[in-house]
Amino acid sequence: MKHVDIYTDGACRGNPGHGGWGAILVYQGHEKEMSGGEELTTNNRMELMAAISALEGLKEPCEVTLYSDSKYMIDSITKGWVFSWRSKGWKNADNSPALNPDLWERLLALLEKHTVDFVWVRGHNGHAYNERCDTLATTFADSFDK
Repeated sequence: MKHVDIYTDGACRGNPGHGGWGAILVYQGHEKEMSGGEELTTNNRMELMAAISALEGLKEPCEVTLYSDSKYMIDSITKGWVFSWRSKGWKNADNSPALNPDLWERLLALLEKHTVDFVWVRGHNGHAYNERCDTLATTFADSFDK
């Protein structure tokens, strides 16, 4: 199975507001940049869309190390919260609705296809790929104002 490193970030101008996401896929020294966004969205949705879009861009099942500065996404997966929300019909521990079930369903389906190790990185801390993903995301978010 091929190993791919994926770096992701999401951004939002207002929350909700104009949003963007950026991703960089790295395989054997080759890099592929991706970006997208939505006119009215939230930061957490853009964080999830970055990961979803990058994983959907893989043409075959891969071993992936996915780096993100989103504690929301990383903790939800690594601490198992999302699996609990899904088993409870997309309800949180306090029985309130879990946010973004549509995106979580897409991401969880991709985790059945790919073997993914999620790694949190501190955002805006000089990490070259994280900084580049932030630029991709914010540039897309800002494009709605033009």
